[in-house]
Amino acid sequence: MEIMPYIFLALIIFNITLGLSIVFLERKDASATWAWLMVLLFVPVVGFFLYLIFGRRISGKRIFTWDAKAKLGVKAKVQSQIRAIENDKFIFNDLAEYRDLYYLHLRNDAAIFTQNNKVDLFVDGNEKFQALLNDMEAAKDHIHLLYYIIRHDELGQRIANMLIKKAQEGVEVRLLYDALGTRYLRPKYLRTLKRAGIQVAAFFPSLIPKINFKINYRNHRKLAIIDGEIGYIGGFNIGDEYVGKSKKFGHWRDTHLRICGDAVQGMQTRFILDWNQASKNDILYDDRYYTTHSCGDVGVQIVSSGPDSDWEQIKNGYIKMILSAKDYVYIQTPYFIPDESLKDAIRIAALSGVDVKIMIPNKPDHPFVYWATLSYVGDMLEAGAEVYIYQKGFLHSKTIVVDGKIASVGTANIDVRSFRLNFEVNAFLYNRTLASSLVKEFHIDIENSTQMTKKLYSKRSVGIKIKESISRLISPIL
Repeated sequence: MEIMPYIFLALIIFNITLGLSIVFLERKDASATWAWLMVLLFVPVVGFFLYLIFGRRISGKRIFTWDAKAKLGVKAKVQSQIRAIENDKFIFNDLAEYRDLYYLHLRNDAAIFTQNNKVDLFVDGNEKFQALLNDMEAAKDHIHLLYYIIRHDELGQRIANMLIKKAQEGVEVRLLYDALGTRYLRPKYLRTLKRAGIQVAAFFPSLIPKINFKINYRNHRKLAIIDGEIGYIGGFNIGDEYVGKSKKFGHWRDTHLRICGDAVQGMQTRFILDWNQASKNDILYDDRYYTTHSCGDVGVQIVSSGPDSDWEQIKNGYIKMILSAKDYVYIQTPYFIPDESLKDAIRIAALSGVDVKIMIPNKPDHPFVYWATLSYVGDMLEAGAEVYIYQKGFLHSKTIVVDGKIASVGTANIDVRSFRLNFEVNAFLYNRTLASSLVKEFHIDIENSTQMTKKLYSKRSVGIKIKESISRLISPIL
């Protein structure tokens, strides 16, 4: 009796069962559901294992709880600010017109609103890392670093040397990295740090060599906190390519912030929560981690998002910002794969007469994501948005500026991965001067870009159109 028909029938039943579980049990976004059903249809056996690694939702058990936030003094401050805003008793130094945006982040992410910050803007990696090294050199109590990628190259060694020096001086040093993003880092690098007394931890490390069932959930955050007084947040990782030394990418255009003021407390809390999830040596609440003082007048909220949350906090903030625009919206992102809600928000803004400008890089670091990005560019052009292709090097900046008043700078790209799968963190900024500085940088970047017009877009080759179509189809699970 032939066994092949029975094997084939078993595979069909297995595929149908898994497909039903995706539809009715996982309750994914419809576009992601269809993408996974197509994978199961065309590669039934391999597709199952791909789904186990890349498709399953993170455990329903929250890894960052309100109990931890309460111990860190967050919950009481959030509730106090919420009550003050609801009762019209909150004192806004400026830009009270955005109280709905403040409130959104308070309610959905416990993002305390601070108004006494000084923010320095970096668009060049050499300047950013030199400032960071200078601040670490001056550290007296502790240094906390969290990066998605760390490389054992010239820049990585400079950072390591400084951390070792400060640890030997008695400064408390912690380094947290993402297990996937830093998968090529040599073990020797980490051993040297540990021998110097530096505490090192990996976020979602593989429990079995070469196999990691949480590979799809990445800590994409980049944070540095020095003595609880100074914080860095933005797009630069630690590696030579981020200071323009890569032959492949050339000049690396990114955006990063140095913050002094009470917003650093939000960054510190984010680091402590991530550290306590990844490390066996928990950081307990201590006032010395929260020694901020008033530095300026910039309003800031530190907003986090991740697959552990029911809400896509950063994406919701983007949508709220875009729909509040009266004059213009400027967007920079290396990956532009908006879901339907964000795509509609951008199109509505453009169709209603708001000047929408979108800037993307001219070269891919992830080909499928790049082709999917190009496919969505056409939708924006049809709505009346202007699209610019950055030509000077690689554009990695993740920024949105609205009406020269509010802005967002951080780690979240405009794509499904950043909104639903990655752990991200952004600074939402409320200040005319800082927003104007970001606008100025955007216009400088336009000078180093070419504009994608409808005419140019229509001349794409058949091969490119096919790549775009395939990439767009699977974009919900990229």
